[in-house]
Amino acid sequence: MDHSGKVDQDDVVRARSILLASAPPTPREEVDAYRVLARVSPAAYLPPLSRALLGLSYYTGTGRKHPDCLALREEALAAARTVDRSEPSRARVLYEALDACQRELYDLGRHGEGLAMHAEMLAIDRAQARAAGAPAVGGLHRWAAALSEAGRYREAADAMTELVTAVLPAGSDGGDLAWVLLDWIAALHDAGRPAEVLDAFEALVGTAAVPEDRHGPMACRLHAPIGHSLMLDAYGRGEQAALVRQEALALLTELAATDAWRTWTGYHSSFWAVLLSLSGAESDRPSPHGPRPPSGAAPTHWPPGAKRRCFGSRHTLREEVDALAARAAEDPDRQLGELVRLHRLLTVRSAVHWESHLVSGERVRSLFDEGVALARRLARHDPAAGAGALAGALIDRSGFHAAGCRFGPAVDDFRQALRCLGEAA
Repeated sequence: MDHSGKVDQDDVVRARSILLASAPPTPREEVDAYRVLARVSPAAYLPPLSRALLGLSYYTGTGRKHPDCLALREEALAAARTVDRSEPSRARVLYEALDACQRELYDLGRHGEGLAMHAEMLAIDRAQARAAGAPAVGGLHRWAAALSEAGRYREAADAMTELVTAVLPAGSDGGDLAWVLLDWIAALHDAGRPAEVLDAFEALVGTAAVPEDRHGPMACRLHAPIGHSLMLDAYGRGEQAALVRQEALALLTELAATDAWRTWTGYHSSFWAVLLSLSGAESDRPSPHGPRPPSGAAPTHWPPGAKRRCFGSRHTLREEVDALAARAAEDPDRQLGELVRLHRLLTVRSAVHWESHLVSGERVRSLFDEGVALARRLARHDPAAGAGALAGALIDRSGFHAAGCRFGPAVDDFRQALRCLGEAA
């Protein structure tokens, strides 16, 4: 952006009049005024020009993004980069412009360019953390999510490990630490670091002992051991998983016997949904259109493209499940096990969508019921393979009941699951 050259003084007077008028200028008038004034006094007017351009990029008068959204945001970024480095507000203005640009680039499918801007944002976060003497770099969480969506799982795990190393000594903060640990577990799991995953789960379960947040630690205390047991099974630690499941059963039984925890909270069901998606990631298939969503993050924190791919795939998955069900009826030896796996994937995605959009749970409930029925068919047809599948389907449905504070049915399903696994109390 060139802010040099002569400026007509009438344009300057007109621009100042627009900004000082009693009636507020329109977004377009504000941008035009700041464009003129930024050429006269860049130090004073480049920051407000950048912010005005970002504001205009959202505004069309119809509640929709401006048709030239990206061009406006790129102009805002160019203005922000031109702000003098000695200006105290430069870092914040540049960060806001980078953030707006990267979001639009991701929306347009230009992920590589968006990720490069994420890297610039992280550099700003690091500089600010150093200047403030802060132990944690604030942008690491978002950076790790962006790396995960790009399929750079090892780097995402390294970023989350750096963040956790900084925040873990401070302990729990109203349940927020549990979410950071969930993301850490998912990143380590995606990166193929089983020993570190199990250590991270131990840290997650340990946060439940902190009684600072009434609902947060209880949700963690209830669902984290179940997720831990599934991960232990996945990594061949069956005996330890069985012990953890007994602890989970004891807690579920305690909750079913009292009214103390029958109040639904968003934290409670969100925590369950994220752990469910983490366990479902193991059977997920790579998308031809890009990596799957970060498997330990709440859907509200998923990148837009990943969210669209995941939730948009539910209808296709439903069609695949229905088609496979017909084939499984004719050839259960070859098709029934795959039907159980694919149906669970549909259930997990639907449950996470249900929780994040607060829509009716009846359809999701029927999916969990269908999953148990399919697993029972597999257990009857092939007891060796079906026992574990049935136990998993029952544990999934138990978690769904518990997330809705229906602890009686949750206990019933969990007990049945332990009987399938030969672990009845």
